[in-house]
Amino acid sequence: MNIPNILTLIRILMVPFLLIFMLVDSMQNFVVALIIFSLASFTDFLDGYIARKYNLITKLGKLIDPLADKILTISAFVALVHLNLINPWIVIAIISREFIVSGFRTVAASEGRVIAASYWGKLKTNFQMFTIIVILLSPYFDIINNYSIDNILAWITLALTIISAVDYIVKNIEVLKE
Repeated sequence: MNIPNILTLIRILMVPFLLIFMLVDSMQNFVVALIIFSLASFTDFLDGYIARKYNLITKLGKLIDPLADKILTISAFVALVHLNLINPWIVIAIISREFIVSGFRTVAASEGRVIAASYWGKLKTNFQMFTIIVILLSPYFDIINNYSIDNILAWITLALTIISAVDYIVKNIEVLKE
């Protein structure tokens, strides 16, 4: 088990703590949730950077890194729906996209193919994480609420999510043709 994979596993293990602090009604707990989510998001950057820089890319890493991202972001989005901080339809679309792309990856894997993360997929993940951080900051900064910055970012996130889904489908449609 190398350092990037350990960081990815740490990201997954942070999710229950994130949810506890997000869902316990306290402003102090919300700050802790923000810190946990920010640190977990940073591990996504860090594990990828270390894996590429030191050539530590593994099959396990290719499997668990995108899975860890999905567990982290979907858990946070569902908690935000519970807290009425994001439109549930946006989250349903995000989750649907993850199932569709995961289905494509599963079919491809059954044929011995690996569908690597695309530019749009990486941008989508980073923007989802950024949007979640801004939404978690919204109770503390009136400017976010006054200008609906959180809602605007949520809709941009939805657009990037749809674009990345279309990109995956178009680039990998041959997986379904056989």
